[in-house]
Amino acid sequence: MVAPKCPKCAASESVRNGIINQRQRFRCRGCGYNFTVEKAGKSISSYYVVKALQLYIEGVSYREIERLLGVSHVSVMNWVKKYQIKAPDNQHYHPTYKVFSHAELAAYMSKPENMAGSGMIVTELGDKFMLIKWERFRQDR
Repeated sequence: MVAPKCPKCAASESVRNGIINQRQRFRCRGCGYNFTVEKAGKSISSYYVVKALQLYIEGVSYREIERLLGVSHVSVMNWVKKYQIKAPDNQHYHPTYKVFSHAELAAYMSKPENMAGSGMIVTELGDKFMLIKWERFRQDR
């Protein structure tokens, strides 16, 4: 195991110094500071949490969010429950989404036929852009 750098003085000369709350504790040889490090792979960036919740509010399903963002649909369900997010009722509308690069989005938006007939939102998705479009369900009577 490679010893982590000290958060106080940034020295890389730390040694193990016990276990606190099931986490390894370290002591810096340079300044004597005791510290613990977070477990790797246990936290997800707040960017993905916010983006997943935005997509959920827009009507995108848990599994679709999983495919788009690469985070577990169970995590998304847990965030929705934790932050008490309520999805709006939209029985008459169906969201569809497309992921574009900047050039593809500009070309898509330049065509008038793509801009008419439904509501849409464009959101950043890493280095790409996602266009969510709401189309009314056809009601054949």
